Amino acid sequence: MTAFKTLSVAMLKGFVRDKVTLFFTFLFPLMFLVIFGLLLRDAGADKTRIALVGDGPIVSALRDSGALEFESYNEVDAAVQKVKDGDLPAALIIRGQQVDVRFAQSDQVQSATVLGIINGFVDRANLAATGQPPTFTFAAEKVEDASLKPIQFLTPGILSWGVAVSAVFGSALTLVSWRRKQVLRRIRLAPISTASVLSSRILVSTGVALVQGATFIGIASLPVFGLQLSGQWWLAIPLLLLGTIAFFALGMLVGAFAKTEEAASAAANIVVLPMAFLSGTFFPVDQAPAWLQTVSKIFPLRHMNDGMLDVLVRGKGIEALVVPGAILVGFSLVVGFVASRVFKWEE
Repeated sequence: MTAFKTLSVAMLKGFVRDKVTLFFTFLFPLMFLVIFGLLLRDAGADKTRIALVGDGPIVSALRDSGALEFESYNEVDAAVQKVKDGDLPAALIIRGQQVDVRFAQSDQVQSATVLGIINGFVDRANLAATGQPPTFTFAAEKVEDASLKPIQFLTPGILSWGVAVSAVFGSALTLVSWRRKQVLRRIRLAPISTASVLSSRILVSTGVALVQGATFIGIASLPVFGLQLSGQWWLAIPLLLLGTIAFFALGMLVGAFAKTEEAASAAANIVVLPMAFLSGTFFPVDQAPAWLQTVSKIFPLRHMNDGMLDVLVRGKGIEALVVPGAILVGFSLVVGFVASRVFKWEE
């Protein structure tokens, strides 16, 4: 127990003193969270803006609804020119009771949206002018769907990727460095069990993962980003721990083959970077081709991402941990076993 505590403290001090490791563990993935979070925080929030000439009850109703935004012009030619130049999708021209719309033919989707909105308000105004009761009734109600705001999607994915990077690089580079400096040889000759060495390193890695999780969620929850956690968000903690162990085992496998820190770093990048892009870290893979979605399910990071999304922001319970937890445990056992068979104490 004393040897385990001493090793854990020594490894933690070595981690804290290594500025490069601290950068790639915390600041590097946080940079992606901050950049993407700021760039995409208003995604989907912009209203369609069109040119406007004139005024009247139709315009007042449109303004009150908030369905469209207007850029007012005094001359029809100036408003139409903005459409011809491609700056605005349409121009609404009001002349008394005459309502004209000039729209850009190149963007049929946006033009159809504008025409549908204006036509609906014109029909409603015509019906109201007749004084007749409507034949059909219409009701609209908001429904919460499964779509996520960008920060809701980005935070779990980038956090999982950051944990994977930290665990893989930490174990691989540590193993290679200790072997090259013959630290492993001295540990082997010392009265310290291999289990104590591994468990102390895993303890440090899992502790770092928990600090990463608290840091990421704390920053993403700031008003500028607006992350909102679900009721059982704390279920992400076991996923963080299982993911750390799984990627620690992967780093041990990389470190077992690499002979230098440079080779270990390159090998870890080859493993982690493609996995990040194919596992839905930065963008959803649900709309990807079917074969690519199948390939992505091979990677443990895909299942960690899915589990973190489910419990952090989708409001799912402990049942959401079953599949990703089982896959992470299985991955840890298989890769850990292979790493133990090819492990080398000395070069």
